Order: sequence, then C-alpha cells, then structure tokens
Amino acid sequence: MISGVAAMWKLLPIAQRRMILLLLVAIGLANVAQPYPDLAPLQHGPTVALLLAAPWFLRRWPLSTSAIACIWFFLLLHTLGARWIYSYVPYDDWARMLGGHDISSIFGMTRNGYDRLVHFAFGALLTFPIAQGAHRHGGLSWRWALAFAFAAIGLGSTLYEIFEWLLTIVAASDTADYYNGQQGDAWDAQKDMALAQAGSALALIALLRRPGGKSIGKPPPPPPPSSQGTAR
Repeated sequence: MISGVAAMWKLLPIAQRRMILLLLVAIGLANVAQPYPDLAPLQHGPTVALLLAAPWFLRRWPLSTSAIACIWFFLLLHTLGARWIYSYVPYDDWARMLGGHDISSIFGMTRNGYDRLVHFAFGALLTFPIAQGAHRHGGLSWRWALAFAFAAIGLGSTLYEIFEWLLTIVAASDTADYYNGQQGDAWDAQKDMALAQAGSALALIALLRRPGGKSIGKPPPPPPPSSQGTAR
C-alpha cells in the first residue's frame, strides 16, 4: 500500500508536489503556539485529510498545475485564518506595523473581515478548478463547465452554512460561536454566500474574456509519437 502511494506521489508534477508539501508546512507553522488549541483540529483537520488524499485524487482526476495553484492559494488563505479562528486574524496590527494605519479604520469596518475575504476567494479561486474538472472528466463543454462551476460554488457555500448551523445545534455554545465567526451579524451567512457567488462571477468573466478561453480547460495534447522505427 505504501509503495502504491509513493508511486502515485512520484507521478504528480513536481510543482504540484511542492505545493502539497508547502501547505503541510504552513499548517504545521500555523499550529506553533496555537492560540486556540481546542478548535485547531476542527479548523485544520479537513485540510490535512484533503492533502493526504490529494495524490490519489490527482491521479484519478488530474488537473493542470494552474488549477491546483488556485486551490493551493485558497487553502493557504484558509490556513492563515484558521490559526486565529478567522474572527481574530490580526491584520489591523500588521497594517499599523507596516503603514501606520489599520484596515478597519480605512474601510469603516466594525468587525473582523478576514472571513469575508476567504468566502470571496472561495468563489474567485475555485471556479476555475471546478470548471476544468467538469470539462476534462465530466464531458461538459467549456461554457457548460463554467456554468456548472458557478452553480457548484453556490451549492458549496450553502452546504457550508448549513453545516455551521448544525454545529450550533450539536456543539457546545462557545465552540459553535467561535467556529462560526458570526461576530454578532445576523446576516452573516447570507453575506458569505453572496461574496462567494460574486467571486465566482468575476472569475467567470475573467475566464470568458481570456484569449483562448474556450480551450483553457482541455488537457494538454499527447506527446508526438516516437520517431524510432521510422525510415532510416
């Protein structure tokens, strides 16, 4: 079994292997002196499981390195937010240290907005990989694959918000409140879903306007046949 996993790992493009390893390192660093250790498994556990299964998934349903880079960057944003359970990402402290002004004051924000950024990134960054997967492995035309990806982002956002709602029912109140990160906003779920859909819409526009966009999701052409055995 181990040899089979190693073989699948070696068959992945080097760039994709590096992204998987770098993300595992980032998760490890995010848990050094973890400020919220009780919630760390809930925040980081699914990402670790996905990374461990990635070699099998990518051998079964390969994607381009650019599509994997989109997924990687989204998970990197999630890993950063997960260290501070999203509601307490100290971006204002970083902004004051770098430029002397905090982001919340500049934009008039009354709550930590990092979770909003990641919900927007969910739509903006994952639309392309989903569309490419539907095009390559689902047999959809490129335009129908984009429509499928847009719908999938909406479905994924909705299912995640339902999961958070269920968590408030079955988990201890403090755990649910910290994980959900509503920060007192009664319309938090609706705003999160809207931002994800807006990110997906912008990604669709960019993909449709890109030169050669009709073929962007296609697998690379097969290598030319070997010239060995031809006329000498």
